[in-house]
Amino acid sequence: MSVRDDTRIAPTRRLILAGAAALAAPGVARAQARFPDRPIQLVVPWPAGGSADVQLRSIGDIASRTLGQPVVIQNRPGAGGTLGPMTVAQQARPDGYTLTQMHLSVLRRPWMMRTPQWDPIADFTHIIGMTGWLFGCAVKANSPFQTWQEMIAYARANPGKLTYTTSGIGTTNHLAMESIQEKENVQLTHVPYRGSNEAVTAVIGGQVDMVCDSSTWAPFVENAQMRALSVWTAERVPRFANVPTLKELGYDLVVTSPYGVSGPKGMDEGVVRVLHDVMKAALMTPENTEVRSRFDMPLVYQDTQTYRAFIAERVEYEKAMVRRLGLTLDG
Repeated sequence: MSVRDDTRIAPTRRLILAGAAALAAPGVARAQARFPDRPIQLVVPWPAGGSADVQLRSIGDIASRTLGQPVVIQNRPGAGGTLGPMTVAQQARPDGYTLTQMHLSVLRRPWMMRTPQWDPIADFTHIIGMTGWLFGCAVKANSPFQTWQEMIAYARANPGKLTYTTSGIGTTNHLAMESIQEKENVQLTHVPYRGSNEAVTAVIGGQVDMVCDSSTWAPFVENAQMRALSVWTAERVPRFANVPTLKELGYDLVVTSPYGVSGPKGMDEGVVRVLHDVMKAALMTPENTEVRSRFDMPLVYQDTQTYRAFIAERVEYEKAMVRRLGLTLDG
């Protein structure tokens, strides 16, 4: 066929493609306009009752009013808070109807495995950054430790005897405690639980000496069932004004572990925009602000593009830290 014949065919092909696109576009618009047309499931990878669970339930309740469909919380704890996100990445359809909390352990844990089971960037569609945790350490009210320094002195004199609990091996708070032990040259025994509420219960019940986790312990400190020894924020927390920060105690550590919401890879960006916008609006309401204030959870809002950039940067940081510290898990 000559070049001239080819030029006659090209416009025809373009017209066909343009016509196909025109026919397809209304269908896409209608599909996006219908979202959501059934309940949305938000997987919380911790037991019910913890600070993240309460905060995300609030987000779901508020978002449901705008979306016209319920946002149903499914608690799926395990594997240091990574079982739920891993299940979403591996099993959920990318249609916007299955979402998960995204937190730093999900970014870190694959590099602790001999064979990573998910890629924190490639296997998810990251939607929005929301908030973080107030972390700290607390003991039962009748504990012999009145201060952090007394606890460290006891641990130094009694290697391995003092027990502490976190929400799992390889979590941000667990690694912070490992760093503290390394700096102080002390040995504590780690007793991981599936979530901070279970950890607090264990301390109050006398099974473990100290909880080092998110602020589920805070109400128990306020009602004098527990005593806080440290908080991990940059500045002291107003309602615990007598409790020192890690920085004040001599550690170059600020731990808030910002988290957000993500879905499985391949989600339609129009659906992502709908979910981002409705969750952002929910995050900024007085209702959710009150929940975050109750747990001293800082606002760490990030839009979709900013959150994706944060995830990519943080994955490299976590990967390098795991390699530097030689952190490994079985499996």
